[in-house]
Amino acid sequence: MTILEEHKIKDLYSGVRGVAVKILNRVERTDSYLDRLLDQEMRFADLNGQDKALLFEIVHGVIRWMGRLDWILNGFYKGQFSKAIPNLKNGLRVALYQIMFLDKVPDFAAVNEAVEFVKKLQGQKPADLTNAILRNIIRNKAGLRYPNPDEDLPGYIAAFYSHPSWMVKRYLKRFSREDVEKLLAANNEKPVHTLKINQTKTDPKEFKELLKSVGLKYVQGTYLDDFFKLQNLTNITSWEYFAKGYFDIQDEAAGIPCRLLDPKPGMKILDICAAPGGKSSYIASIIKDDGQIISLDKFESRLNIFKKNIERLGYTSITSLAVDALEYEETGFDRVLADVPCSGTGTLSKKPDIKWKKELLDIKKITVLQYELLKKAATLVSVNGAVVYSTCSIEPEEDQEIVLKFLQEHPNFELENAAEYVHPDLVTAEGFVLTLPHKHHMDGAFSARLVRKI
Repeated sequence: MTILEEHKIKDLYSGVRGVAVKILNRVERTDSYLDRLLDQEMRFADLNGQDKALLFEIVHGVIRWMGRLDWILNGFYKGQFSKAIPNLKNGLRVALYQIMFLDKVPDFAAVNEAVEFVKKLQGQKPADLTNAILRNIIRNKAGLRYPNPDEDLPGYIAAFYSHPSWMVKRYLKRFSREDVEKLLAANNEKPVHTLKINQTKTDPKEFKELLKSVGLKYVQGTYLDDFFKLQNLTNITSWEYFAKGYFDIQDEAAGIPCRLLDPKPGMKILDICAAPGGKSSYIASIIKDDGQIISLDKFESRLNIFKKNIERLGYTSITSLAVDALEYEETGFDRVLADVPCSGTGTLSKKPDIKWKKELLDIKKITVLQYELLKKAATLVSVNGAVVYSTCSIEPEEDQEIVLKFLQEHPNFELENAAEYVHPDLVTAEGFVLTLPHKHHMDGAFSARLVRKI
């Protein structure tokens, strides 16, 4: 694309709503993930701090609630809404999100902006259509209807709670209706920052005082006392103690597998899928930076971000290597963490686009790699050492089914009950860790501790 073409696009998609539509068009048309596209726009778009916050809110909100927005729009659009021109489709979604969910934006302003935007890009006729649809929805806002749950429960839940039907149908087989609705409602909540302290530089008591000194309200981790959930939105990375390496940003659920690993000072530890590095850094914090942690990742680019973070935190026990874990040969590790690539269905509040980009087939496909990585981890750990297998997924095929298959094929390994290492509320009857957003108020995640006996 030439510079002139880039400028033309920038002019067409100007302002917060224009940039939002541009991002939403790309999320829908490409494999790119929302966070990456949003980061790019935040860096280069000519927007002030308030506009950037609104852009983040609109784009995440539209993706989070797209199922409900599309259900409503489909009822007022003549024809098939899913086949509408992308600019019209996402222009309507952005306006409807503001009408349904943002009190600060008056309805008439959301309509006018959408009409002007569509007119600029598509002409008068689509602009008139935009105006008619949105005004009709506003008039009927109090009487909007969703599928009847008595006749079509999966259809109702998918539309009202904005999740794909394949996911809803799966969860209704596993959980009660009440739990499914609570889980999906939790997935739709706006995420909060959770801070994980660096125990080589501070402790929970001192960190509480630091948070209070700058008026930051927090809730200490329910299950891990070195995690702090912030209650007010803030640009936390601009705080001086972030630059000093006192803390990192990480969900409490991500700390559980590291505790389950039970690392001790002086140990030789391997993290086979390490980037972006949150779990490696937490292991270093637990052992007070006394030991040897080897952190692997296939991609040098991901490790560059990882290295900068480790440098900021000041850990010297971590060595990162750009290596495919399946080709790594060094053995003799006391602990191996296999936090494998997964569908990410436990992280939908932070990454809402995952629910629209993933399909059931993607889960089936990724289990092949997950099993290979667990088998590889098992070859690198010493006798009496432990492997922890973990995902940020809540799908059985990626979680307990992988572990049970592994145990069946590797009689020299035993499953240790996770309740010996982490809070029993997080542990299933079989001895696995399974966190669920609506029950534990953290990301959904799975982990299992496997000890090599021979």
